[in-house]
Amino acid sequence: MALNQTLEVQLDQSWPASDWQHLTILLAVSGGADSVALARAMASCQVNGNGRCLVGHFNHRLRDEQSEQDQVFVERLADQLEWPCYIGSWGTSERSPDRGDGLEAAARTARYDFLRATAEQHGARYIVTAHTWDDQVETILHNIIRGTGLRGMSGIPRARQLSPAVSVMRPMLCISRAEVVKYLESVGQKYCNDHSNRDLTFTRNRIRHQLLPLLTADYNRSVRSSLHKLGDLAAGAQQLIDELVDDIYDRSVTVADPNHASVEMDSVAGVRLYVVRELFIRLWRELKWPQQAMGFEHWERLGSMATSKAETSDFDLPGGVRADLHGSTLSLSRDPPACNHLSKRSK
Repeated sequence: MALNQTLEVQLDQSWPASDWQHLTILLAVSGGADSVALARAMASCQVNGNGRCLVGHFNHRLRDEQSEQDQVFVERLADQLEWPCYIGSWGTSERSPDRGDGLEAAARTARYDFLRATAEQHGARYIVTAHTWDDQVETILHNIIRGTGLRGMSGIPRARQLSPAVSVMRPMLCISRAEVVKYLESVGQKYCNDHSNRDLTFTRNRIRHQLLPLLTADYNRSVRSSLHKLGDLAAGAQQLIDELVDDIYDRSVTVADPNHASVEMDSVAGVRLYVVRELFIRLWRELKWPQQAMGFEHWERLGSMATSKAETSDFDLPGGVRADLHGSTLSLSRDPPACNHLSKRSK
């Protein structure tokens, strides 16, 4: 096997071209090594089929001239591959002046909003991202540090539905960052270096450049593999729990509209509190209600309310959600959120 084919073969084994080459897919390309390798490898794998590959690039405008250079690089790469390129960007008024994890989370939300909207507009079935084996390890450790359950220890899911028409696919979770760089060198492909990846203001960067090297050197040379195995085990356990939750959800939850839902308490009688908490987490995901401010104590209180024998109770939750228990029905309602506008331009 030729060197420059290694990553392409791994990618095709992870997500065979026969599964996507007759569809329209949107590749999220930042200009960094991972996403450039994804684009080059998928272009090589797409030898048949009448599907279309589109490129989506979100310019966060956080690095001044470098952000603009990255955009130009991605547009030129898309031209070389003969793929349409769509550009999204943050407006000045929408960017937070704060740095750190809050900014990173806001940037991620804006990026995925743009990608989802672009995919829906152009009929793309999948948004394909270039998350790697290393990203998976860093995410699992990050979640453990912040405090997490089984789902957090599962790390980044290989696939996730964003809307009824669009799902995210991450076929490079089995490929390491070192393999990405080796592949790009072998095919002579340039890529952009994001200097903010070394900004230690961000927790993820400290995990990547400080904590993981320390753990590897002083505690366990195989700590990355150990974390990856932990993620696989947690994902398997979470899958079993999700199957239980799906069954309970179908018989107990009624969604009236995006801001109102109810849960029949009789349907969760005798169900373990952990599973009931997962039921509410599933409902929050389905309704796209904000989960970030929902701590363990909030999920615990909801679960306890659902499994208690109280006839009436009510309380407020983060994100403008109110819970009201009357008899055997727990009603949940949320104040409609204010609309956010995202600046976009396309090529």
